[in-house]
Amino acid sequence: MIAASQLRAGMAIRYEGQSYRVLAGDYHPGQGKMGGVNHVRLKNLSTGTTWEHSFRAELKIEEIPIQRQTLEFLYADAGTCFFMNPETYEQLEISSTIIGEEAKFLDQGMRLPLEFVDGRPVNIVFPDVIEMTITDTSPPLHGQQENTWKLARLSNGVKIMVPPFIKTGDAIRLNIAERKYMDRAKARVG
Repeated sequence: MIAASQLRAGMAIRYEGQSYRVLAGDYHPGQGKMGGVNHVRLKNLSTGTTWEHSFRAELKIEEIPIQRQTLEFLYADAGTCFFMNPETYEQLEISSTIIGEEAKFLDQGMRLPLEFVDGRPVNIVFPDVIEMTITDTSPPLHGQQENTWKLARLSNGVKIMVPPFIKTGDAIRLNIAERKYMDRAKARVG
């Protein structure tokens, strides 16, 4: 049991018989006789719905342990993503709804940590930055200002804004969470 004031993003808890993953937490300490409050956004691990709730800071909540296991992405088919344990070769199917929008960034052979609660997969931990290839963008115009950006399509079909000097075929580094261009990828020495 932990105090509600200690809830942080990434934790798993059991509250009123339901299992939740904490997506965000914002603690506000109390003043005087008023106790503190932790405003949290929770995702129900059974239904996938999100819920916002304010907990009194002193409330005791059951924390559920999260196990991590690194698996290799094989392929996706009709809303299901298939992973394999590289040590045992055991395969695991995970619904794309558990992964969310980041499922578009899965690439064959990619190894990622998966989080499990009570033996069920609940989350995939993506790196903050990944490398992607630009498959379609307009060529830069002469005299174009450097502070203007243009639309580009990545190899997975996602569209982002990039600086004018980026051209089709360039490899870039992308912040997944914000879908933002970071910089050009360094050339691989092979």
